[in-house]
Amino acid sequence: MGGKDYDPMRTARSLLIGSISSIPSYEWFVWLSNNFNYPSRFLSLATKVVINQICFTPVFNTYFFGMQALLSGATLPETWERITQTVPVSCVNSCKLWPAVTAFSFAFLPLEYRPLFGGAIAVAWQTYLSYLNRIAEQSMREKHKLLGQAGAAQAERVPVAA
Repeated sequence: MGGKDYDPMRTARSLLIGSISSIPSYEWFVWLSNNFNYPSRFLSLATKVVINQICFTPVFNTYFFGMQALLSGATLPETWERITQTVPVSCVNSCKLWPAVTAFSFAFLPLEYRPLFGGAIAVAWQTYLSYLNRIAEQSMREKHKLLGQAGAAQAERVPVAA
């Protein structure tokens, strides 16, 4: 995972995935901003944070990892395996970052600056997601390699009828 492993196609995939998701993400946060506005500022913020974590995070992370897998040539079963391996971890870890980012954004930033702030944090977050994706990709490759070796060894032991 050092510099010698740099893959420009992985970078291109990430740029494409981020570009495709940018407008729906923007629209989501505008919608979230315009809804769940209660007399209690705390209740409004808490509701927006919870709704974002429950609705947006799993959808975006599934999209991110699924697209990474599909665009890299994975089959549908391999894509599903990648999603099931990465999305739960990424959703748990998103709870360590995004609630604070979302609350800060809604509490202190005017609507016109929220996309810039969220976008800057999202670049760092997607870097983490790319790292997580790479680990899963290598893990799956190693697993399939081991399964292939085990299958070949098993085939060598099975007597063939003449």
